[in-house]
Amino acid sequence: MSEPVREGATQTAPTRGVATRVLEVAAVVLSLMLAGLVVGAVWLVVQNAGPQSGSGTAVQIEIKPGADTHAIALKLQAVGVIRSATVFRVRTRISGADGSLKPGVYDLTTGMSVGSAINVLKAGPPVTYATVTIPEGFVIDQIAERLDTQAGIPKDEFAGLAKSGAIQFAEKHPYLAGAYNGSLEGYLFPKTYRIKEGSSAREVIEMMLDQFDSEIARVDVEKATARGLTLNQLVTLASMIERESRLDSERPLISSVIHNRLRTDSFLKIDATIQYVIGSNKFRLTNEDTKVDSPYNTYTRKGLPPGPISNPGLKSLEAAAAPAETQLLYYVLTGKDGSHTFTTNLAEFLAAKKKSKQVFGE
Repeated sequence: MSEPVREGATQTAPTRGVATRVLEVAAVVLSLMLAGLVVGAVWLVVQNAGPQSGSGTAVQIEIKPGADTHAIALKLQAVGVIRSATVFRVRTRISGADGSLKPGVYDLTTGMSVGSAINVLKAGPPVTYATVTIPEGFVIDQIAERLDTQAGIPKDEFAGLAKSGAIQFAEKHPYLAGAYNGSLEGYLFPKTYRIKEGSSAREVIEMMLDQFDSEIARVDVEKATARGLTLNQLVTLASMIERESRLDSERPLISSVIHNRLRTDSFLKIDATIQYVIGSNKFRLTNEDTKVDSPYNTYTRKGLPPGPISNPGLKSLEAAAAPAETQLLYYVLTGKDGSHTFTTNLAEFLAAKKKSKQVFGE
């Protein structure tokens, strides 16, 4: 027999059971809703992540520095690169790419998959290079002109720094501390360079000086110092050889003539030094040309010029350091292939000059 409920008592247990069940049902419903949202989000990402039909049209966009993922997504969507800015933002967050998209100019296509677009922007814009060949024997102004037209390096900026800024590079390249008038003439090594778009004149000069360091390490400089030449004098001599010779086989012979004339304390009378001063490669110099007032004038001043007159290549540097062992004192251009006639005395030289005029005219 059940006991009667006493007056004043309450039945709390059933009430608590109902509340618990309500909470459980609510939790299940909430879980289902969350699951539905997740499934919906995944479906949305999957449906919008792949390439679209009618894709493939080239589109160039610029992502400016400081642009956030939201702004980038809207720009990509606006030009049709991606279908959904929302999906792009979700994917960047899920993949950990949020905040790592790089600024720059991109060549994209319409209808790209979101993943592809994200990968491209994470990698950054493609680096472009200009391939520029600096021939042996070029002077600073010629190098500056070529870099301007082929690599977009302002010629005035390059020439200004190269002609007077040697001391700015002397810490890394100590031999430049005593460069004549602060000029880098002679040390801008001639070579084919790949120059990154946007490079500065200073960066290109550093590249060329580093190349000079690599090349001069291959030259037996000790042979030159044994002959009493400093590095600057070696490069100066090589720069003259470079401008005077066209054939590699003749470089050691021209070097021998210069060394022999230095040894005998004769005027070098190198036409290339006059051409450097007057800024002209005229074939026949006039008497007036040879009287030009300049420390580079080897017709009126004995010894080597105070600095290089061009930027020599490796063959000329090697020839300057190791001339042929001869008694030659003169040479004159007599062959249309660039060959010279070399002589040991003035009479033979004058005969060779007549031959030269017969070949090339007065």
